[in-house]
Amino acid sequence: MTTTFTTPESGLTSLTAAELAEKIHSREVTSREVVQAHLDRIAETDGEINAFLHVGAEEALAAADAVDRSLDAGEKPASPLAGVPLALKDLFTTTDAPTTAASKILEGYVAPYDATVTRKLREAGIPILGKTNLDEFAMGSSTENSAFGPTRNPFDLERTAGGSGGGSSAALASGQAPLAIGTDTGGSIRQPAALTGTVGVKPTYGTVSRYGMIACASSLDQGGPTARTVLDAALLHEVIAGHDEFDGTSVDKPVADVVAAAREGASGDLTGVKVGLIKQFERDGWQPGVMEAYHAAVEQLVAQGAETVEVDCPHFDDALAAYYLILPCEVSSNLARFDGMRYGLRAGDDGTRSADDVMSITRAEGFGPEVKRRIMLGTYALSVGYYDAYYLQAQRVRTLIARDFARAFEQVDVLVSPTTPTTAFKLGEKNDDPLAMYNFDLCTLPLNLAGLCGMTVPSGLASDTNLPTGLQIMAPAFADDRLYRVGAAYEAGRG
Repeated sequence: MTTTFTTPESGLTSLTAAELAEKIHSREVTSREVVQAHLDRIAETDGEINAFLHVGAEEALAAADAVDRSLDAGEKPASPLAGVPLALKDLFTTTDAPTTAASKILEGYVAPYDATVTRKLREAGIPILGKTNLDEFAMGSSTENSAFGPTRNPFDLERTAGGSGGGSSAALASGQAPLAIGTDTGGSIRQPAALTGTVGVKPTYGTVSRYGMIACASSLDQGGPTARTVLDAALLHEVIAGHDEFDGTSVDKPVADVVAAAREGASGDLTGVKVGLIKQFERDGWQPGVMEAYHAAVEQLVAQGAETVEVDCPHFDDALAAYYLILPCEVSSNLARFDGMRYGLRAGDDGTRSADDVMSITRAEGFGPEVKRRIMLGTYALSVGYYDAYYLQAQRVRTLIARDFARAFEQVDVLVSPTTPTTAFKLGEKNDDPLAMYNFDLCTLPLNLAGLCGMTVPSGLASDTNLPTGLQIMAPAFADDRLYRVGAAYEAGRG
């Protein structure tokens, strides 16, 4: 096993985002120095990890210089994270860098507008180091579906960093960035975070704007923060969350005080907190080392004062089937816009072919195998004669899953589970078996179907592989602060 790129133990790239912000704002270091240290780390390691699809060194340094000038002039920092650099998943539009969604069909495309998340990061004074790798259009569980090569796990370069947001999590785990942004459709933030020993949060659906975030499945997608500590994730969550008039699914509701919750949780006291253990996620056949780490995490929560209650969520067993009907249907609709007519790749246009032929050739050349598979599945399920039998039934199952969650949260404050059934698998190991790849998201995707919030925090290394494991924490809609309180307490207890 190759273990060469874990986070540095000293220097600026080893510090948390909160620590870096304190040093920058006190003028102990400059934002430029911090950004340059991370750019140097990217140059040193990314040739083998492939976390970044684009590095915007000039733009990041210019943003850092703007922060430094403001602080030197005695102005108040634009945000608690002003000056701290970040890696942005290449699914958010940026006017100063390509937005490809890791697809050949958008190779080299530069958007005419910033996503709302991008704009909020800029307004907060957060320099963007570059755009990170992902499974094409966020469809996958290993970043192997990227048109630009897979991202490798910093703990073992022969293994996946997870997906779809493997690039963001690998950048964190290798010290290339102290903060990152991901998106979560069925676990694409939480799953790679678990595999790389980092923190990943899927906020409540509708609380972080999707405007300018390239859509995979619109009723499931949600952007969110990734970091190396719970407090860092909370600070970033606070920056990107909030109502957005440009997003029709955005909820006009106050954002939970996640930073205060993280600071409260850091005391380690969970007295009075009821934690639900999901019966359906105690499965035979899951990796023993993962289950051992999970049971140890539950024991620790109890030692910190939490009370555990077993809860039954019977329709979780049907979540995978429902998810892989609903998602392809929405993919089929959302990806119809990539046709070679308006932007991105245009293939086969020699002046003699019809528009239909050019569209067909462009989509055949521009989309990868997994994207094509999901488009075809979705188109079939939405076709006349099959809509009621497949899509409508899947939506009914979705309602039952939401009801399972609702009943569970009548009994407990949060639910916990392993984040993934195994630790990181070897690259290429599941490529010939799509169903095995889909099964890797069994623990994470029910939350997306219900639109609730979830977090994964590192739960140590599995005894049988010496690779990272994650503890998933789930909470009701708009109770994101519960995630941060419990997550920070668990983190403090583990040390």
